[in-house]
Amino acid sequence: MDEKKGINNELGTIRIADEVVSIIAGLAATEVEGVAGMSGGIAGGIAEILGRKNFSKGVKVEVGEKEAAIDLYIIVKYGVRIPDIALNVQEAVKTAIENMTGLSTVEVNVHVQGVGFPEDVKTEEVRVR
Repeated sequence: MDEKKGINNELGTIRIADEVVSIIAGLAATEVEGVAGMSGGIAGGIAEILGRKNFSKGVKVEVGEKEAAIDLYIIVKYGVRIPDIALNVQEAVKTAIENMTGLSTVEVNVHVQGVGFPEDVKTEEVRVR
């Protein structure tokens, strides 16, 4: 991290890595009800849903000395109201970053990359004898 991105005090300098802010944002976003997962971006026109193991995937951050701007690429669950989910994600990410890092969150941009469908929606045949 650059020297300019640290907070100086009488004891020294505190630096928060961009990766830390990414992980906080990704974790906060995936905890919002209605978010199926994070998208790793569009490769070949197909959004890939990533697992919960790498929370910084699907998150792009720009961290300054006292501010942070976040872009999130998410997959929403089928049947949810997308504007509501996006607003909930924005609020959750802003709150988490500000509470945990002390950085001011200037913007949280949510990019909905796809819709996740429930895997257990299967038609079962019932045989009657």
